[in-house]
Amino acid sequence: MIDTQENYVVVAKHLRQIFPAAVKKSPDICALQDLNIAIKAGQLTALVGPDGAGKTTFLRLIAGLYQPSAGSLEVLGIDVAKHPQQIQDRISYMPQRFGLYEDLSIQENLNLYADLHGVPKKERKERFARLLAITDLTQFTARPAGKLSGGMKQKLGLACTLVRSPELLLLDEPSVGVDPLSRRDLWQIIQQLVAEENLSVIISTAYMDEAERCAEVYVMYEGQILTQGNPEALSEQVRGLTWQAKPPKDMKARLLQSHLLDLPAYITDAVPKGDVVRFITTAQYPQLAPEHLPAQTQVEARPPELEDAFMLFLHQAQRKANSESMISNGDVDPLIQASSLADPANAQPIIAVKDLVRKFGDFTAVASTSFDVQRGEIFGLLGPNGAGKTTTFRMLCGLLPASSGTLEVAGVNLRYARAEARRKIGYVSQKFALYSNLTVLDNLKFFGGAYGLSGKKLSLQIEKALHQFELNPHAKSGDLPNGFKQRLSMAAALLHQPEIVFLDEPTSGIDPLARRAFWYTIGELANHGMTIIITTHFMEEAEYCDRIAIQDAGKVLALGTPKQVRLQAGLEQAHDMNSAFIAIVEQARRH
Repeated sequence: MIDTQENYVVVAKHLRQIFPAAVKKSPDICALQDLNIAIKAGQLTALVGPDGAGKTTFLRLIAGLYQPSAGSLEVLGIDVAKHPQQIQDRISYMPQRFGLYEDLSIQENLNLYADLHGVPKKERKERFARLLAITDLTQFTARPAGKLSGGMKQKLGLACTLVRSPELLLLDEPSVGVDPLSRRDLWQIIQQLVAEENLSVIISTAYMDEAERCAEVYVMYEGQILTQGNPEALSEQVRGLTWQAKPPKDMKARLLQSHLLDLPAYITDAVPKGDVVRFITTAQYPQLAPEHLPAQTQVEARPPELEDAFMLFLHQAQRKANSESMISNGDVDPLIQASSLADPANAQPIIAVKDLVRKFGDFTAVASTSFDVQRGEIFGLLGPNGAGKTTTFRMLCGLLPASSGTLEVAGVNLRYARAEARRKIGYVSQKFALYSNLTVLDNLKFFGGAYGLSGKKLSLQIEKALHQFELNPHAKSGDLPNGFKQRLSMAAALLHQPEIVFLDEPTSGIDPLARRAFWYTIGELANHGMTIIITTHFMEEAEYCDRIAIQDAGKVLALGTPKQVRLQAGLEQAHDMNSAFIAIVEQARRH
């Protein structure tokens, strides 16, 4: 039992939260089970864990939006079950999808939320000025919220959350879907509030570098706390198990990653980072023998990080469920086979872009962009919110015509034969774009038919997709966790065995373990000769790419391998792509 003390903002004892099943005769959903936790005041506290771990449910309980099913929960010394309104009067809560009124200006949104929270008129001028200053929105107060970039919307959402001065701030993944510059700005605001106002903040996050900034980290899994502690103490639990390997001269890092992940008795996790592969060994076999590695592979120890500890904890928790990987090694053939794709030895680029321009009236979204993509390459298109990368992406997919320039995809000129080119590509959008009210199987049947598949071929491809992506055919698509929604989107996009697949921020909003599995799938597809074009705001994911382009204001600022891009920014360290991205964009904006 945890003793309630004045320096705790949240105290939970044997807390349980059960939701009735959506389908009759199905078991109820236990979102939280026997949760005991005490969160200290005046500090940043992080909740991390995979999709379905219970993070959002716990935050909503703290906010007084749910009644606990069992156990007790006190927030600021108040019993949530008895006095939820008293708690709501003293805290601020920013959910994942914060409700801005897009037709109202920034100032009108602030006024509206101040009215809703009963902020006295005499306090508003000073409070608004401070919030606009720290969010860098002062000069945009007349702009409609709907015209803001994703990063600016998040900052406005935070400002609206803070129109009154709360005793406790709850943030549910506030930086999902925003670029590294906006994410940096958001965290500067949060840390400034903690330091200057002694504010207590509880944040759920999918970014381990964000959790590292917090005083205390709680790792959640299936409604329980796996472990807790400060980032340094948690990292120490994997000391002696963290390594990095430099592959032989002619081997790509992702191929070495695949080799390592095929050694589950010895390897807990492996991820490419620039020219090396960072990996975690198992406690039973902490050091790899030379015969387990390709010849001339160079291995050295590296200091442990919070992300290493997080991956170890989750893999240990999931080992019984045998779900370390999205790819199954069963008897069914993979959905995509090398023989189904065009000859990867073909030296011609599969995508050729030259002097590409797209204008919307007087506004130039993409300005004279040029680059090539080779067959079997993973090509990353990166940039801050509003940089023009989504417009570029839509033109590459044949969804939007170019204003001028040339664009060839799979040997087809997109300016004259977009429909023909679309038959050779698959597309996974940033937001779940399948039919939420249909089952997994019905979605696959519909999209397979839309791609021209039918009969035995459609049935066979669906069978492969269900097996490869470990999908339940009878599950309702809209009820799937985010990670499984992305698996379904990918499965639907690959049914017709395209030559190229376009992925628009496919890992936004899914947890680190699901992101690992997703990228393992992407790497395997590229190894089989498929070309991958991807946008992402996770800069560590840029390290998976063979080459990347950084775009801003419609122009390409940098193009090359991750190492070449880091060198352009004057940063050579493999782990510092985030800093390289920020440096390149800020240098361009200064000029």
